[in-house]
Amino acid sequence: MDTRKLGKHLEVSALGLGCMSMSFGYGPAGDEAEMIGVIRAAVDRGVNFFDTAETYGPFANELLVGKALAPVRDRVVIATKFGFDIAPDGTRRGGLNSRPEHIREVAEASLKRLGTDRIDLFYQHRVDPAVPIEDVAGAVRDLIAEGKVKHFGLSEAGVRNIRRAHAVQPVAALQSEYSLWWREPEAEILPTLRELGIGFVPFSPLGKGFLTGKMDASTQFASDDFRTTSPRFSAEARAHNFALVELIGGIAARKQATPAQVALAWLLAQGPDIVPIPGTTKRHRLEENLASTRVQLDARDLADLDAAAAKVQIVGDRYGEAAMRMIDR
Repeated sequence: MDTRKLGKHLEVSALGLGCMSMSFGYGPAGDEAEMIGVIRAAVDRGVNFFDTAETYGPFANELLVGKALAPVRDRVVIATKFGFDIAPDGTRRGGLNSRPEHIREVAEASLKRLGTDRIDLFYQHRVDPAVPIEDVAGAVRDLIAEGKVKHFGLSEAGVRNIRRAHAVQPVAALQSEYSLWWREPEAEILPTLRELGIGFVPFSPLGKGFLTGKMDASTQFASDDFRTTSPRFSAEARAHNFALVELIGGIAARKQATPAQVALAWLLAQGPDIVPIPGTTKRHRLEENLASTRVQLDARDLADLDAAAAKVQIVGDRYGEAAMRMIDR
């Protein structure tokens, strides 16, 4: 697989693997042996960039990723995150916590769970309005100086805080949602990242599964699937938003590809500084996603996709009200 750079020095595979859904967020956790098999299959196929976080579980996903990647630790890049207020026993205390002393506590605990001596990319999961971003960047800078962290990242941060953080400790990557059905980053975020030399890691590049074309208004979600709380995934919104999937499907048929592959290929075509991290719990979906790197979209394809997306006014927020309040604008 081709590689791309995040920031000036972090080289990763053109597609990463988001591991959250293996333990959290989309219904019951997957079987550990099967999930380890998916992660190791990704490594075998050239993926070297794996994304996790303390809050996925909590803690369960870091333990899984650490176990799966232990035999190949020196060949891979592991990204994890801090920023939520979680007690050492895994109790969610609610809200955000990016106090410098807490960042250090999270780093030490994540290192143990991952079974490693360094975190390759340490993201602030959400901007904490109670803690100056300069203090956050300074805390990560100290961890970098100690060799416990290699690179600093932000997630769902706005332009002002990206600039302020980057002035204290260079930011290698911003992780935020970006796909054919969520293009807000194009207005201000992407130009700022390119000005500063920061890479972009789109999460939910397949619209939390919606752009695969495998769900519709009748799809039922498990009670612990967070999409049940997302206005964008109400039955009414799905019925409306499926028009975008149908338009992508037409172009996919022309390219002899799947809608998921076209959606990922579109993201990859947006620039060499973009590294999507689609998640999956199934090997055949992993294979499908990785094949997107062989889908070549020409100028006509890209123009048609832009025109198709412009025809559909997407209905519904990405998250429920409480989660939307945590997104830095």
